[in-house]
Amino acid sequence: MSAIGTYFYNIFHSLYAVVVGMKITIKHIFTRSATVQYPTVKMKIPERARNRLFVKIDDCIGCEQCVIACPVDCITIETIKSTPDMDLGMTSKNTKKRLYIPRFDIDIAKCCYCGLCVWPCPTECIVMTDVYEFSEYNRQNLIYSFSNMTVEEIMAAQDRLEKYNEEQAAKKATVAAPVKESPTTSTSIIPATPPPIKIEPPTAEPNED
Repeated sequence: MSAIGTYFYNIFHSLYAVVVGMKITIKHIFTRSATVQYPTVKMKIPERARNRLFVKIDDCIGCEQCVIACPVDCITIETIKSTPDMDLGMTSKNTKKRLYIPRFDIDIAKCCYCGLCVWPCPTECIVMTDVYEFSEYNRQNLIYSFSNMTVEEIMAAQDRLEKYNEEQAAKKATVAAPVKESPTTSTSIIPATPPPIKIEPPTAEPNED
């Protein structure tokens, strides 16, 4: 190819490359924009999205199934057993509550959003929400406490349980203690012997001859 032919070939190749590149640009000029003006405009979150956890503490029975299922140990639960004279009510699933929940904390900074804690919950009190905006400057603010018990209520529940345990221990000690029998004088009853039977010799009958 001559020098002139090479010159015009390079011009044509350059223009062709520009046209191919502009073809993609021109195509998007007439396409509706997909840009979301965040945070003014937010996209709809899917129904089964896994984001921040939430606990309906009134439905929690303190079974700790979520603690066992959590792979990163971000859930901490403490319970206090209620005494028989206390009625803690029922959950929304008609499950009787037998434990106080003085502490139910979730360290969301450790959470891996796997959702494994949601499925084993028998009362469905722990759920994944659609909240994904919860950044904090202080890490301690990422520890969420869901217990609604006050310090006075916790101390009162502990005192009732201690008194109940002491009463039950005293009852068990009373039942287990040996019963001392008072000494009693026992009279031995000698069975009466029957009188001896006298055996008389047979008498000979007189002959009538």
